[in-house]
Amino acid sequence: MVRTTDSIGLAVRALAEREPAFARVMEQHGAPAPRNSEPGPTTLLRTIVGQQVSVAAARSMWEKLEAAYGSPPDLPKLLIATDEELRVAGISRQKASYVRSLAKLVLSGELDLAALPADDEDAIALLTKIKGIGRWSAEIYLLFAEGRADVWPAGDLAVQIEIGRLLGLTDRPTEKQLREVAEPWRPHRGAAAILAWHSYNSSVL
Repeated sequence: MVRTTDSIGLAVRALAEREPAFARVMEQHGAPAPRNSEPGPTTLLRTIVGQQVSVAAARSMWEKLEAAYGSPPDLPKLLIATDEELRVAGISRQKASYVRSLAKLVLSGELDLAALPADDEDAIALLTKIKGIGRWSAEIYLLFAEGRADVWPAGDLAVQIEIGRLLGLTDRPTEKQLREVAEPWRPHRGAAAILAWHSYNSSVL
């Protein structure tokens, strides 16, 4: 798990023993703080709402959605909402289909967010049945909402940039290359991603 200061601390110290680049991050920036999201459909709904818009726009859309459908938004109401009704809350037609996909899967029981498969790949496969939720979004959910220790979002741009920089690579590694590079970091690849974001954010401040 990577949901507490203690669990992240243990994981990043184990990584620092294996990889000198991580040891240098720890020396320069210290251990990263936990980054947690609430498990459940609301977090995935927020992910859908926030896709490809600014933070301010996503906040405004979310406030409108809660005003119209409750806090947290009521899934049965969202399931039967029309495109026009959701557009009032700033939800595009495409995102409206994503919202209804999430609601349908959860309400039908096909997607039980309280009992996702223990195997990370199986859990990702189930989460990506939701329209609009790709592999990266599924990995981020498992990492921050469930604290899964070995989830590795190798498609994340900041992780690619920072791991490439930390390891002294000439070019930014591809997702495939990053998965290969990270094999020795199992079962702490989730903490490696958190440490990469920690270093990246500290470096650009």
